[in-house]
Amino acid sequence: MSPREPKQQSETGFTATAPAGLPSTGAPRGAARGKAIDDRFGATDRTDNWWLIPTLQAIGLVLLIGYANYAAILGAAHYHYIEDGRHYLSPFYSPYLNPSWRPGWLSPALLVLIFPLGFRTTCYYYRKAYYRSFFHDPIACAVGERSQSYCGEAKFPFILQNIHRYFMYAALVFLVILWIDVFRAFTFHGGFGMGVGSIAILLSTASLTLYTLSCHSLRHIIGGRLDCFSCAVAGGPRHATWSGISKLNGHHMGFAWWSLLFVCLADFYVRMCSMGVIHDLRFF
Repeated sequence: MSPREPKQQSETGFTATAPAGLPSTGAPRGAARGKAIDDRFGATDRTDNWWLIPTLQAIGLVLLIGYANYAAILGAAHYHYIEDGRHYLSPFYSPYLNPSWRPGWLSPALLVLIFPLGFRTTCYYYRKAYYRSFFHDPIACAVGERSQSYCGEAKFPFILQNIHRYFMYAALVFLVILWIDVFRAFTFHGGFGMGVGSIAILLSTASLTLYTLSCHSLRHIIGGRLDCFSCAVAGGPRHATWSGISKLNGHHMGFAWWSLLFVCLADFYVRMCSMGVIHDLRFF
Protein backbone atom coordinates (compact mmCIF):
# COMPACT_ATOMS: atom_id res chain seq x y z
CA MET A 1 0.00 0.00 0.00
CA SER A 2 1.30 3.43 -0.90
CA PRO A 3 1.90 5.76 2.06
CA ARG A 4 -0.25 8.31 0.25
CA GLU A 5 -3.32 6.08 0.47
CA PRO A 6 -5.18 6.95 3.71
CA LYS A 7 -6.85 4.33 5.85
CA GLN A 8 -10.43 4.33 7.04
CA GLN A 9 -11.58 2.77 10.33
CA SER A 10 -14.95 1.07 10.25
CA GLU A 11 -17.29 0.41 13.18
CA THR A 12 -16.37 -3.26 13.12
CA GLY A 13 -12.71 -2.44 13.67
CA PHE A 14 -11.51 -3.51 10.23
CA THR A 15 -9.21 -1.14 8.37
CA ALA A 16 -9.93 -0.32 4.76
CA THR A 17 -7.99 1.71 2.26
CA ALA A 18 -9.71 4.62 0.55
CA PRO A 19 -9.88 4.37 -3.26
CA ALA A 20 -6.95 5.95 -5.04
CA GLY A 21 -7.44 9.64 -5.61
CA LEU A 22 -10.17 10.00 -2.99
CA PRO A 23 -9.73 11.56 0.45
CA SER A 24 -10.42 9.44 3.52
CA THR A 25 -13.28 11.80 4.49
CA GLY A 26 -15.68 13.95 2.56
CA ALA A 27 -15.74 11.65 -0.47
CA PRO A 28 -18.43 12.19 -3.12
CA ARG A 29 -21.73 10.36 -2.82
CA GLY A 30 -21.66 6.91 -4.29
CA ALA A 31 -17.92 6.55 -3.61
CA ALA A 32 -16.46 6.15 -0.12
CA ARG A 33 -19.67 7.20 1.66
CA GLY A 34 -21.68 4.20 0.45
CA LYS A 35 -24.98 3.78 -1.38
CA ALA A 36 -27.22 3.97 1.72
CA ILE A 37 -26.78 7.74 1.96
CA ASP A 38 -29.21 8.14 -0.96
CA ASP A 39 -31.50 5.19 -0.21
CA ARG A 40 -35.00 5.59 1.14
CA PHE A 41 -35.50 5.19 4.86
CA GLY A 42 -34.83 1.63 5.99
CA ALA A 43 -33.61 0.39 2.61
CA THR A 44 -30.49 -1.76 2.77
CA ASP A 45 -28.66 -4.67 1.20
CA ARG A 46 -27.77 -6.06 4.62
CA THR A 47 -29.02 -9.59 5.29
CA ASP A 48 -28.39 -9.67 9.06
CA ASN A 49 -30.84 -8.63 11.77
CA TRP A 50 -29.55 -5.05 11.82
CA TRP A 51 -32.79 -3.83 13.41
CA LEU A 52 -32.44 -6.02 16.51
CA ILE A 53 -29.93 -3.92 18.49
CA PRO A 54 -31.76 -0.57 18.01
CA THR A 55 -35.02 -2.29 19.00
CA LEU A 56 -33.54 -3.85 22.15
CA GLN A 57 -31.94 -0.53 23.06
CA ALA A 58 -35.27 1.26 22.69
CA ILE A 59 -37.05 -1.30 24.89
CA GLY A 60 -34.32 -1.15 27.53
CA LEU A 61 -34.29 2.64 27.65
CA VAL A 62 -38.09 2.89 27.85
CA LEU A 63 -38.32 0.36 30.69
CA LEU A 64 -35.39 1.56 32.80
CA ILE A 65 -35.80 5.29 32.28
CA GLY A 66 -39.56 4.91 32.69
CA TYR A 67 -38.99 3.26 36.07
CA ALA A 68 -36.45 5.92 37.05
CA ASN A 69 -38.99 8.65 36.31
CA TYR A 70 -41.63 6.86 38.36
CA ALA A 71 -39.23 6.42 41.29
CA ALA A 72 -38.07 10.04 41.20
CA ILE A 73 -41.40 11.77 40.61
CA LEU A 74 -44.24 9.54 41.80
CA GLY A 75 -42.54 7.31 44.33
CA ALA A 76 -41.16 9.93 46.71
CA ALA A 77 -42.78 8.33 49.77
CA HIS A 78 -40.56 5.24 49.89
CA TYR A 79 -37.01 6.21 49.07
CA HIS A 80 -35.30 5.10 52.28
CA TYR A 81 -35.44 2.16 54.66
CA ILE A 82 -34.55 2.59 58.32
CA GLU A 83 -35.05 -0.41 60.56
CA ASP A 84 -33.09 -2.45 63.13
CA GLY A 85 -30.07 -0.15 62.95
CA ARG A 86 -29.72 -0.25 59.17
CA HIS A 87 -30.12 2.70 56.83
CA TYR A 88 -30.61 2.28 53.09
CA LEU A 89 -31.08 5.31 50.84
CA SER A 90 -32.19 4.99 47.23
CA PRO A 91 -29.45 6.19 44.84
CA PHE A 92 -32.05 8.31 43.06
CA TYR A 93 -32.35 10.44 46.21
CA SER A 94 -28.68 10.77 47.10
CA PRO A 95 -27.61 13.25 48.25
CA TYR A 96 -30.87 13.76 50.12
CA LEU A 97 -31.90 17.41 50.06
CA ASN A 98 -34.97 18.72 51.84
CA PRO A 99 -34.75 22.52 52.08
CA SER A 100 -37.44 24.42 53.92
CA TRP A 101 -38.64 26.07 50.73
CA ARG A 102 -39.38 22.75 48.99
CA PRO A 103 -43.14 22.43 48.31
CA GLY A 104 -44.74 19.12 49.17
CA TRP A 105 -45.43 18.22 45.55
CA LEU A 106 -41.76 18.55 44.55
CA SER A 107 -39.87 15.29 44.97
CA PRO A 108 -36.46 15.62 46.69
CA ALA A 109 -35.00 13.51 43.86
CA LEU A 110 -35.70 16.26 41.34
CA LEU A 111 -33.35 18.58 43.23
CA VAL A 112 -30.34 16.39 42.43
CA LEU A 113 -31.25 14.24 39.42
CA ILE A 114 -30.48 17.00 36.93
CA PHE A 115 -26.79 16.18 37.28
CA PRO A 116 -26.79 12.36 36.82
CA LEU A 117 -29.55 12.69 34.23
CA GLY A 118 -27.56 15.31 32.33
CA PHE A 119 -24.47 13.11 32.49
CA ARG A 120 -26.30 10.15 30.96
CA THR A 121 -28.26 12.15 28.41
CA THR A 122 -25.13 13.77 26.99
CA CYS A 123 -23.03 10.58 27.26
CA TYR A 124 -21.35 9.64 23.98
CA TYR A 125 -22.65 6.06 24.11
CA TYR A 126 -26.21 7.00 25.06
CA ARG A 127 -26.30 9.55 22.25
CA LYS A 128 -25.58 6.77 19.79
CA ALA A 129 -28.20 4.55 21.43
CA TYR A 130 -31.11 6.97 21.44
CA TYR A 131 -30.21 8.63 18.13
CA ARG A 132 -30.53 5.22 16.50
CA SER A 133 -33.39 3.82 18.57
CA PHE A 134 -35.69 6.85 18.71
CA PHE A 135 -34.54 9.36 16.11
CA HIS A 136 -33.53 6.75 13.51
CA ASP A 137 -30.83 9.10 12.35
CA PRO A 138 -28.86 7.07 11.51
CA ILE A 139 -30.75 3.89 12.28
CA ALA A 140 -27.82 1.56 11.45
CA CYS A 141 -24.73 1.30 9.25
CA ALA A 142 -25.47 0.94 5.51
CA VAL A 143 -29.22 1.47 6.07
CA GLY A 144 -31.18 4.29 4.47
CA GLU A 145 -31.46 7.21 6.86
CA ARG A 146 -34.59 9.06 7.93
CA SER A 147 -33.02 12.42 7.13
CA GLN A 148 -30.19 13.56 4.89
CA SER A 149 -29.83 16.96 6.52
CA TYR A 150 -27.66 15.88 9.45
CA CYS A 151 -25.24 18.66 10.37
CA GLY A 152 -23.66 17.22 13.49
CA GLU A 153 -24.15 18.71 16.94
CA ALA A 154 -23.40 22.30 15.96
CA LYS A 155 -26.91 23.74 16.27
CA PHE A 156 -29.51 24.03 19.03
CA PRO A 157 -30.59 21.85 20.78
CA PHE A 158 -27.86 19.31 19.96
CA ILE A 159 -25.07 21.77 20.65
CA LEU A 160 -26.00 21.36 24.33
CA GLN A 161 -24.46 17.89 24.15
CA ASN A 162 -21.10 19.63 24.40
CA ILE A 163 -21.64 20.33 28.12
CA HIS A 164 -21.15 16.62 28.85
CA ARG A 165 -17.75 17.35 30.39
CA TYR A 166 -19.28 19.62 33.02
CA PHE A 167 -21.87 17.05 33.99
CA MET A 168 -18.97 14.62 34.36
CA TYR A 169 -17.36 16.91 36.94
CA ALA A 170 -20.60 16.79 38.95
CA ALA A 171 -20.79 13.00 38.55
CA LEU A 172 -17.35 12.64 40.14
CA VAL A 173 -18.57 14.58 43.18
CA PHE A 174 -21.71 12.43 43.36
CA LEU A 175 -19.56 9.29 43.45
CA VAL A 176 -18.00 10.41 46.73
CA ILE A 177 -21.46 10.89 48.24
CA LEU A 178 -22.67 7.52 46.94
CA TRP A 179 -19.69 5.72 48.49
CA ILE A 180 -20.59 7.35 51.81
CA ASP A 181 -24.04 5.79 51.35
CA VAL A 182 -22.36 2.41 50.82
CA PHE A 183 -20.50 2.84 54.12
CA ARG A 184 -23.78 3.60 55.88
CA ALA A 185 -25.46 0.61 54.24
CA PHE A 186 -22.83 -1.66 55.81
CA THR A 187 -23.13 -0.03 59.25
CA PHE A 188 -25.65 -1.61 61.63
CA HIS A 189 -25.94 -0.25 65.18
CA GLY A 190 -22.58 1.48 64.84
CA GLY A 191 -20.75 -1.67 63.70
CA PHE A 192 -20.19 -3.65 60.54
CA GLY A 193 -23.17 -5.52 59.16
CA MET A 194 -24.44 -6.72 55.82
CA GLY A 195 -27.84 -7.33 54.35
CA VAL A 196 -29.22 -7.79 50.85
CA GLY A 197 -29.81 -4.04 50.73
CA SER A 198 -26.13 -3.42 51.50
CA ILE A 199 -25.12 -5.51 48.50
CA ALA A 200 -27.72 -3.83 46.26
CA ILE A 201 -26.40 -0.36 47.10
CA LEU A 202 -22.79 -1.54 46.72
CA LEU A 203 -23.48 -2.95 43.24
CA SER A 204 -25.26 0.25 42.25
CA THR A 205 -22.39 2.48 43.36
CA ALA A 206 -19.65 0.20 42.00
CA SER A 207 -21.28 0.03 38.55
CA LEU A 208 -21.80 3.81 38.55
CA THR A 209 -18.12 4.24 39.41
CA LEU A 210 -17.02 2.05 36.50
CA TYR A 211 -19.41 3.86 34.17
CA THR A 212 -18.11 7.29 35.22
CA LEU A 213 -14.42 6.36 35.19
CA SER A 214 -14.75 4.84 31.71
CA CYS A 215 -16.16 8.13 30.36
CA HIS A 216 -14.70 9.32 27.04
CA SER A 217 -14.43 12.89 28.35
CA LEU A 218 -12.46 11.81 31.41
CA ARG A 219 -10.08 9.86 29.18
CA HIS A 220 -9.58 12.92 26.98
CA ILE A 221 -9.03 15.27 29.93
CA ILE A 222 -6.27 13.04 31.30
CA GLY A 223 -4.58 12.23 27.99
CA GLY A 224 -5.52 15.11 25.73
CA ARG A 225 -3.90 18.40 24.70
CA LEU A 226 -0.49 16.85 24.03
CA ASP A 227 1.14 16.58 20.62
CA CYS A 228 3.00 13.42 21.60
CA PHE A 229 1.42 11.87 24.64
CA SER A 230 3.59 8.76 24.82
CA CYS A 231 6.77 10.80 24.22
CA ALA A 232 6.01 13.31 26.95
CA VAL A 233 4.79 11.14 29.79
CA ALA A 234 5.36 7.48 28.90
CA GLY A 235 5.65 5.48 32.08
CA GLY A 236 4.57 8.39 34.29
CA PRO A 237 1.46 8.54 36.50
CA ARG A 238 -0.53 10.44 33.90
CA HIS A 239 0.18 7.86 31.22
CA ALA A 240 -0.60 5.02 33.64
CA THR A 241 -3.92 6.63 34.58
CA TRP A 242 -4.80 7.22 30.94
CA SER A 243 -3.95 3.60 30.10
CA GLY A 244 -6.19 2.32 32.90
CA ILE A 245 -9.10 4.52 31.87
CA SER A 246 -8.57 3.48 28.23
CA LYS A 247 -9.07 -0.15 29.26
CA LEU A 248 -12.25 0.76 31.11
CA ASN A 249 -13.38 2.87 28.16
CA GLY A 250 -13.43 -0.23 25.98
CA HIS A 251 -16.30 -1.52 28.16
CA HIS A 252 -18.13 1.79 28.48
CA MET A 253 -21.25 0.51 26.72
CA GLY A 254 -21.58 -2.43 29.13
CA PHE A 255 -21.00 -0.22 32.16
CA ALA A 256 -23.65 2.20 30.87
CA TRP A 257 -26.31 -0.52 30.82
CA TRP A 258 -25.26 -2.37 33.98
CA SER A 259 -25.10 0.84 36.01
CA LEU A 260 -28.57 1.93 34.87
CA LEU A 261 -29.95 -1.53 35.69
CA PHE A 262 -28.32 -1.77 39.14
CA VAL A 263 -29.42 1.76 40.11
CA CYS A 264 -33.02 0.84 39.30
CA LEU A 265 -32.74 -2.48 41.14
CA ALA A 266 -31.27 -0.79 44.23
CA ASP A 267 -34.12 1.72 44.30
CA PHE A 268 -36.66 -1.07 43.76
CA TYR A 269 -35.25 -3.13 46.64
CA VAL A 270 -35.19 -0.17 49.05
CA ARG A 271 -38.72 0.72 47.95
CA MET A 272 -40.06 -2.79 48.54
CA CYS A 273 -38.48 -2.88 52.01
CA SER A 274 -39.83 0.58 52.86
CA MET A 275 -43.34 -0.42 51.75
CA GLY A 276 -43.20 -3.58 53.87
CA VAL A 277 -43.58 -5.86 50.85
CA ILE A 278 -40.35 -7.68 51.71
CA HIS A 279 -38.05 -7.76 54.73
CA ASP A 280 -34.35 -7.14 54.31
CA LEU A 281 -32.37 -10.33 54.86
CA ARG A 282 -29.41 -9.74 57.14
CA PHE A 283 -26.39 -11.99 56.77
CA PHE A 284 -24.52 -10.78 59.87
